[in-house]
Amino acid sequence: MSAVIQESAQTRQPLVSLHNLNKHYGDFAAVDNISLDIQEGEFLTFLGSSGSGKSTTLSMLAGFETPSSGEILVDGKSLVNVPPHKRDIGMVFQRYSLFPHLSVRDNIAFPLAIRKLSAAERDKKVDAMLKLVQLDKFAHRRPSQLSGGQQQRVAIARALVYEPRILLMDEPLGALDKKLREDLQDELRQLHRRLGITIVYVTHDQEEAMRLSQRIAIFSHGKIVGLGSGYDLYQNPPNAFVASFLGNSNFLRFKAQSNAAATFEGQPLSIRLTSGLKVDQDVLLMVRPEKALALSVPQAAQEPLAAGWNEVTATVTEVLFLGESQTCSVITAGGTAMTVKALSAAGMPLKQGDPVKVRWATADACVYTEWTEGDLNKAAGAH
Repeated sequence: MSAVIQESAQTRQPLVSLHNLNKHYGDFAAVDNISLDIQEGEFLTFLGSSGSGKSTTLSMLAGFETPSSGEILVDGKSLVNVPPHKRDIGMVFQRYSLFPHLSVRDNIAFPLAIRKLSAAERDKKVDAMLKLVQLDKFAHRRPSQLSGGQQQRVAIARALVYEPRILLMDEPLGALDKKLREDLQDELRQLHRRLGITIVYVTHDQEEAMRLSQRIAIFSHGKIVGLGSGYDLYQNPPNAFVASFLGNSNFLRFKAQSNAAATFEGQPLSIRLTSGLKVDQDVLLMVRPEKALALSVPQAAQEPLAAGWNEVTATVTEVLFLGESQTCSVITAGGTAMTVKALSAAGMPLKQGDPVKVRWATADACVYTEWTEGDLNKAAGAH
C-alpha cells in the first residue's frame, strides 16, 4: 500500500501541513513518512488500532514529541522548534489531568493565569466557558465532586478558554460508558459547529470516528492508509485493509476472466470494470453485509436474477436477532463464510441448515487486485 494517500488538490491554503513526517525509536518507525493537510475549521479524526502511529503523530503536532525528520507547518510556518506552550494549540487527554485541589472555575482559569491575563479578563472568559460547557452551577465544586462526563467537560473548557486555533484530543472519551460517551460526542460535535475551531481527534473507535468527523485518516503501522469522509471510506474503501477495518465486510476470492467478469466456485460473476485485470489473475471482492440479500431457494425461483446482480449458492449457519436488525451467517459450497444483514422489520424467515441464494449488485462490490493476508488479519484484530 502507498505510504501516503493524497486527496485531490484543495482549493484553500491548509491551516496545518505535515510533510514527510517520521518518528523512529531505534529501528522502529512509529510514524512512517506521513504527509497530510488539515483545513481551518475542520474536524479530522486519526483512527487506528493501538500502535498504529496516530497518537505519536498527534504528540508531534502538540510539541510533546520531536520528529526524527520531516516538517510540521501551521500557516506555512514551521513548528518543529516551537515549544508546546507557544504553539496556540489546546490539548485534551483521556485522563482529564485536572488539579484536584482547585475548583472547576480555577481549573478552567489556570491557562489564563499563567498567561498573566487580568482578573477581570479571566473572569469574563471563564464565565463564557462555564456557560458553553453547561457547568455554570458547578463552578465552585472540586473535580472529585463531578461525574466523569462533567470532568471531561472541564478539561475541554480549560483547553478552549485561551482560544487556541487548534484543539487536539487524544482518546478523550475512552474512559466513559457507552451512553455518556455518545452524549458527549453529540455535545462535542455541536461545540465544533458553534466555535468553528480546528479539531484533530484520536480514537480507536470506528463508530466514534464516523459520528464526529468531517474527514478520517486511517492509520496502520505508522502510515495513513485511508483518508476521506466516513461515507466515502465506508462505501468505497481504497484498499482491503480499510474495507476490513471500517465496518464489516464479506470477502470473496476468485480468478478474473476479463476486466469485468470472473468465476467464483465455478459460478460466473460480473464485477466492476477494473482496468488492467488479466485472465486468471487473483482478485478480492468486498461486499458489505447490508448490501447483500439472502433468499430461500423457492423465493429466489420466484424472483429472477436482475441484470447487474450476482448470485451464489450457500447454506445458512446461523440467524441472529439484534433488535432493529438481523444477521444471517452462511457458508458457500466452497467454504467461504458470508454475512447478510437486514432490518428486522423486513423479516428474514430463514433457519440454520436452509439452502439459500446470496445476491448483491455488481455496483455495490469493491474489487482489489493487491492485498496481503496480513492486511486482513491486522484489520480484523483491530476491532
